[in-house]
Amino acid sequence: MAEATGQTEKKSGRKELIGTVVSNKMQKTIVVEVTRKKAHPMYGRVIAIRKKFYAHDEKNETHIGDVVRIEESRPLSRLKRWTLKDIVRKTALVPEVAADVDVVAGQ
Repeated sequence: MAEATGQTEKKSGRKELIGTVVSNKMQKTIVVEVTRKKAHPMYGRVIAIRKKFYAHDEKNETHIGDVVRIEESRPLSRLKRWTLKDIVRKTALVPEVAADVDVVAGQ
């Protein structure tokens, strides 16, 4: 008999990928680059295959350089078929917000 101890996570059957955020300039959308290592079919050398995925970020909480986990979802737009599941690692350098400062030249 299996006992139900603690929390049990239910498998959703959806694909999950881990990648790096390369763009967050759109509203509620991020571009995640996923790098996979694969052996070349003829030569056997290991090559890196990069692919970009558009993912839905409801709270706009990610920045460029963050490592994130994305999950497959229904089509949300022409390109978006993934949603942000969680942030694996935040980037050390958070981009600065451009402040509106009036600078007077010559003073």
